[in-house]
Amino acid sequence: MKLTVKYDSPLLEYLYSALAPQSRSSIKSLLTHSKISVGGRVVTAYDYRLHAGDSVEINANRKPEFENRNVKIIYEDQWLIVIDKRHGLPTVSTGRENETTAYSILFSYMQSKAADGRVFIVHRLDRDTSGLIVFAKDEQTKRLLQENWNECVLERKYLGVCEGNFSRESGKIISWLTENPKSLKMSSSPYDNGGSKAVTRYNVIEQRKGLSLLEIELETGRKNQIRVQLSSAGHPIAGDKKYGADTNPYGRLALHASTLSFRHPHTGKVLTFTSPLPFRAKL
Repeated sequence: MKLTVKYDSPLLEYLYSALAPQSRSSIKSLLTHSKISVGGRVVTAYDYRLHAGDSVEINANRKPEFENRNVKIIYEDQWLIVIDKRHGLPTVSTGRENETTAYSILFSYMQSKAADGRVFIVHRLDRDTSGLIVFAKDEQTKRLLQENWNECVLERKYLGVCEGNFSRESGKIISWLTENPKSLKMSSSPYDNGGSKAVTRYNVIEQRKGLSLLEIELETGRKNQIRVQLSSAGHPIAGDKKYGADTNPYGRLALHASTLSFRHPHTGKVLTFTSPLPFRAKL
C-alpha cells in the first residue's frame, strides 16, 4: 500500500488518520516491526516528520532488516543508530574473549549491510542497566556528538526503583565521584575531594512498602552516577548488590534509560526517543 502525503505531520499521527479505522496499537506495531518506509527508507520513529509530497509505503509482509533479542533498533539514518538495550548486555567488551556486546551486535549488523560498515561508541550504559543508547556510523558523527554532548543532549531521563521512601517529592543530588582502581567501585563525597562533579535530579512517581519509583534526570554523565549517588543518599537501586541494595524484587537492576532527546549533529533536528519500563514496577 502506497500513500502520497498531502500535509506536513509527524509520521504516527499521519498513519492514525490515513489507516483509520485500524487500531492504534496495530499501527504502532507496523512501525515497531519496520513495516513502514518513507521515500524508500524504513522508518521506525513515531515522530519522524513527514512533508507534503512524501511517499509512504506500508508493507505488512516485509521482514525486519534486523532482529535480536538483546538489542532493538529504534531509529537509524545515514549517520547514527539509536537502540534499546536489554539488561545484562554490556555496551562494549569487558575483556572477555568472544563476549557479546551491544557494540559487537551492531558491528555485525553494519557489516551485513556493507563490507566497510562500521559503528562507533558515543556513550555507554552499565551492563545491567537497560534502555536507550546512541551509536555513530562514522568518526565525524562520533566526534561531533561527544565533543558537543552537553549542547546536543536536551534530555536524558531514567526510570528506577530504589529502596526506602523519600520525605520530599523531588530533589537534586550533587556530589564528587571517585573510583577505586582495585575494586572499580565508585564512591561519592558531598564535598569537592578532587573527584568528578556529578549532578542528578529526581522526582518521586510512586512509593510504598519500602520501595520508590523515581524519574531521574542526569545533568552530568559519570560512571555509575545514579547508582552510587542514590546509594550514598540511603536509597540504593533495587537489585544493586554492588552498591548496597538488600532487595531484588525484579531479578535485575531496577534502572532503565527511558528518555533520550538530542539535536542531530548534521541536520539540527531534535530527535526524541522514549522506552517504557521493561519490568512491571509493582510497589
